[in-house]
Amino acid sequence: MYLLKRFAILITMIAVALTVVSAQSSGRPMTVEESYLMETMEVMIIRELAGSNNWDQKLRSLEYIGDAINRGNTNDEIRRTLENLAGEGTRIVARENGRVVNNFPDVRRQAARYLGQLGSEEARQSLIGVLQVENEPAVIQEVIKSLGDIGLNPNNETVIQIGWIFRRYNNLNPDNIMALATIDAFDKITRASDGAASTEVIQVLMLISEGNYITPVRDRARQLIAELRSYNSN
Repeated sequence: MYLLKRFAILITMIAVALTVVSAQSSGRPMTVEESYLMETMEVMIIRELAGSNNWDQKLRSLEYIGDAINRGNTNDEIRRTLENLAGEGTRIVARENGRVVNNFPDVRRQAARYLGQLGSEEARQSLIGVLQVENEPAVIQEVIKSLGDIGLNPNNETVIQIGWIFRRYNNLNPDNIMALATIDAFDKITRASDGAASTEVIQVLMLISEGNYITPVRDRARQLIAELRSYNSN
């Protein structure tokens, strides 16, 4: 069944490629139908590469996703593929002889970055889901940055989730890079809300300003507290 599926995909790719070559050789722009076929083929290839347990192929799928996003292709199939890639080895686990064979933090980190570039509410929800299962600090930092880039905070959910994961690491193993990512994310989110800072934002910033972090990080937290207070007093 799997080989038949791969064969069908190959035939489709060849057919679409011939259509595109025909359009290019004639010097005419592609029709809407041809553009749609190109996008469909691209998504199909991305999905196939992402579905492999091979690290190289997953990275290749992320390269293609990056190209697609840069061209403005941000359809929901891209988002779902990124959501799956962001869960490689955490929510989606493949085993061989009892050993996890798809624990790829670098894949999860890059997928989280691209989810931030999508900028949608659906991407935000995907990132919140990643936060709840992720245990690699480098991936968590990227998720926090991406949530800040998206800037959406319905019912203060984004801020609460970032605050929750930050407090966990603050209590167990303070991390300067995570603290800085949290500060920057709170800065972007509050500015996207016209400077409306919640109690959670101020409390977390105060934890950083008084915590076991390097001086530039503590100073950045104090600076943002001052800016937010000034903004809200106007």
